[in-house]
Amino acid sequence: MLEVMKSTLREEMLRDPKVVYMGECVVGSAMGMTNGLYEEFGPNRVIETGLVENTMVAAGIGLAERGYRPIIDPMMADFLTPAYAAMTIAGKNRFMHGGKMTLPMVILTTMGGYLGLGAEHSGCPEAQVMHMPGLKLVVPSSIEDARGLLMTAIRDNNPVVYYFHKRLMREKQEIAEHGEPIPFGVADIKREGTDVTVVATAYQVKLCLDVAARLAEKGISVEVVDPRTLVPLDIATIVKSVKKTNRVLVVDEDFITCGPGGEIAMQIMEHAFDWLDQPIKRIGTKGWVPATSVDRFVLPQPQEIADAITALVGAERVLVDIKTGK
Repeated sequence: MLEVMKSTLREEMLRDPKVVYMGECVVGSAMGMTNGLYEEFGPNRVIETGLVENTMVAAGIGLAERGYRPIIDPMMADFLTPAYAAMTIAGKNRFMHGGKMTLPMVILTTMGGYLGLGAEHSGCPEAQVMHMPGLKLVVPSSIEDARGLLMTAIRDNNPVVYYFHKRLMREKQEIAEHGEPIPFGVADIKREGTDVTVVATAYQVKLCLDVAARLAEKGISVEVVDPRTLVPLDIATIVKSVKKTNRVLVVDEDFITCGPGGEIAMQIMEHAFDWLDQPIKRIGTKGWVPATSVDRFVLPQPQEIADAITALVGAERVLVDIKTGK
């Protein structure tokens, strides 16, 4: 995924000279995603900022107002907390100017746990972004989606927050040589099934697909729906799946309290209540701090997902031996 995202960034910077990359560790990239970009495009288009998240987002707003397309990289989603003030302004900016001004900027950063990186490097703060009007939120689960959604994000005339999961950075996948932009607000059915709908995001999609494959051996048919973008949310595709299976599990890595899973579940209740044979189940990160020694107790686990699915369909418990990382 890192290699494909780097090549996509390069292609977009070649395509549009107004694309500027700015953030922490972008010169001599800590993640490896921007290696070579500084040498190719120079210090005016690949800018090292230091650890100043609110300032870099505010600077991005200024650049976007002046016709540039800045990509802001704070390295990890946890580090965006100091930038929430500037992000709120970014989301409201176009409305406050009566629609006369566009704000084409992307906040591009990693999220997620399962790597034992500690409490300040393992978060999935999606709900905060969803609660800021005017911001779009992208959460890809595959390399192909990561490429197509990144192309769309950079070309969008509105502020976009783009989170990609650290556990997916080294994933490998056969993809076409040339990608195409993937529109926002279009969910993807990653696996078709008939017994239960599982709505999952980012790395949780991979876990749910692995669990679904194990449960299929026991005759349980699981449909896995990936929203791909949480804002805008393709509730229509989700509801269509629910009307087919009549059972729903929502799996997300943000905190379960006030998290995206609760929002998706509520929208399903509003649009498909009469088709539900069982109450909706949801799985998210527990209300504790993820840390190296307790990740397996805090973050969603494959066995937890499998148990929720078998409970929904009234089947016996199925043991799944699936690894999630450290």
